[in-house]
Amino acid sequence: MTRTIPTVEDFASAVVADRFDDMVNPPGLTNHVATAQVDHDVVAVRSLAVPPVSQGDTITAQLYLGGRLARSFGEPVHTQWRPDRVERRTVVDGWEVSTTTACPPGEAGVVVRIEVRNTAGVDRELRLGLWIASTVTRPAAPWLRAEAPQAPNTVDVAGSRRVGRPADRSAVAVQGLVDAAGCDVVDHAGTAQLLEARAHVGAGASVVHSYVHVVGTREEDVLAAFERVAGDVDGALAASTARWDAELAALFTPGNEEFSGHLPALRTSNHALRTLYWWGAMGVLWFRRDNPASVLGRTYDTLMPRYWQTTTFIWDYSLSSMVHALLDPVVMRRQISHWVGLDIDEHFGTEWLTGGPVGNWYSVNHYALIRLVHDYLRLHGDHAFLDEELTTPSGRTRSIGEDVRHWATAWHRLRGPSGLADYGEIDNLLECVSTYVHEVASLNAANVWNMRTAAEISEHQGRTEDAARLRAEADALVPLVAELYLPGRGYFHARRPDGSLVETRHCYDFATVGTTIAADLPAEQREEMVRFFVEELRTPSWMRALSPWDANAGYSLRADHQWNGAYPAWPADAARAAIALGRPDVVLEWLPGLARSTNQGPPGQAHFVEEAVAPVEGGARKTPPQLPYIIDWSCSSAGAWCELVLAGIFGVQVALDGTVTAGGCVAELDPDARLEGLVVQGRTYDVVDGQVVPR
Repeated sequence: MTRTIPTVEDFASAVVADRFDDMVNPPGLTNHVATAQVDHDVVAVRSLAVPPVSQGDTITAQLYLGGRLARSFGEPVHTQWRPDRVERRTVVDGWEVSTTTACPPGEAGVVVRIEVRNTAGVDRELRLGLWIASTVTRPAAPWLRAEAPQAPNTVDVAGSRRVGRPADRSAVAVQGLVDAAGCDVVDHAGTAQLLEARAHVGAGASVVHSYVHVVGTREEDVLAAFERVAGDVDGALAASTARWDAELAALFTPGNEEFSGHLPALRTSNHALRTLYWWGAMGVLWFRRDNPASVLGRTYDTLMPRYWQTTTFIWDYSLSSMVHALLDPVVMRRQISHWVGLDIDEHFGTEWLTGGPVGNWYSVNHYALIRLVHDYLRLHGDHAFLDEELTTPSGRTRSIGEDVRHWATAWHRLRGPSGLADYGEIDNLLECVSTYVHEVASLNAANVWNMRTAAEISEHQGRTEDAARLRAEADALVPLVAELYLPGRGYFHARRPDGSLVETRHCYDFATVGTTIAADLPAEQREEMVRFFVEELRTPSWMRALSPWDANAGYSLRADHQWNGAYPAWPADAARAAIALGRPDVVLEWLPGLARSTNQGPPGQAHFVEEAVAPVEGGARKTPPQLPYIIDWSCSSAGAWCELVLAGIFGVQVALDGTVTAGGCVAELDPDARLEGLVVQGRTYDVVDGQVVPR
């Protein structure tokens, strides 16, 4: 029988060679409280954050060997990620350095086990130094910027430990080097920025040290944590593995103690199908935050480890909507209520240290919230949620049901002479495609879906007149959206306020139109759209967000929405669209290539297409964080890949009354594939041979 429960080893990445700031986004780490990132060095870490305490984007613990910065030798560092750890290896001047880095469970920091083997063939003295930097702070203000806060520190030398504090003494960071027994090494450098251990190492012999870095607000707590981790580094690493294995198992286990729900287990012999499903599930788990500083309780972040460490974006959360509804519905319900209570027309998300709003309005918000409410209702049957009344800071009170109807018609206030909604400028939409503005096909098609979904919800509430009105208006909107289409081309215009039309060959139109109104489109248009997708967007292992034939392709190199790559939900959503448009074959033949792109950890905020940067062992390479890319290592919209498998390939559909149907195209991949333990409104089903079988 095929396995249905993954372990950390199932997610072990390809070994990526990184030579001095190559086009590599170094892997991240988390224990759901602390987050960190390794750097382009065999020991160094950066971006340690344990909100409300942060080191900002500071790099620390860069390796020195024999008094020389190790990375200056130009030797590549070979790096492999797993959920529980990052393994790095390099050889410098006859020293083979191997490290294992982890965020130990429950601890506010990171540990790096360092093993150095003498390969020179003669006995030698090892001088192992670490360059230390500290910018720890606990700011009084909310974290409202993409970059985490940091502050200048005074760093005190305490033997082989370095203790950093900001001027206001709001936080403390303790960094140090210990030997294999967990004892502080003898420091031969003694400066605030450099510490050094020395040892006589025989030919072929090894020495083990460990670097420990812990932060907090109370010095006694930080010192105690340092002692715990340093005293049993191997135990801390083993605990990280055990903890992650338990959490991965809980994802697919009914009645588990980790989540308020679970995902159905997938049983299949098809490697690509299983890989993509597990990738999506792990990628959502990766963003779970159980930080006691959160005023919202458990949350799910959006990016990590470098940007927006305490912020949850409405848009990105909605792209994993089905997973949140199945896996952690209690958290999802609370998160929806919180956003609505702050007025979704005033922010793109919230941060969990204060619960306050973050950023400007995103044009997708109404569609995103209706999708979230709809998924929660249909999968759980908690229709009393619709009667919950929320009051915004401005004093407006509405029930969730009233809000759904309001969101579904909120486009009225944006409607222009054409009859379509104008969704504003670049910062309200894709941020790096300057022509994708104002009247776009995607969100106007989504308005059709919004009104039909609001009609379904209204009908369930007994509001038949509202339902009829919404359905009629949705039907009337379809031909107005169709006016943006370029017949024979497969893509759409965007209309500007002066009435001019601009061609926009963007995947967001393809994916959103295809997943919201495919049944309204004539067969010829459906085929043309898929042909455009195959010829101009799809690549062997990923896709372009924007066609390179688009006139705006020269505008930006930010790969999440441009020609050189795509945001991680776009391939999954585009695949669902292709299935809805009647061409599952173009998806099924694509799956093995997409599965190769799971080989660098959870989905990145963007991956490059093959023409832009060479793949990593056949998988689309994650885009790096430096300018002009500014892309984080991972992104929470990973759940889109689970929805592709569940709703797209298995064809699972759930009505508001809890009726479950299936079909899809899975039999063409694996006729024996099945879903086990799908829970809908308290009832459990298996999906076998295209049939939904109650237990």
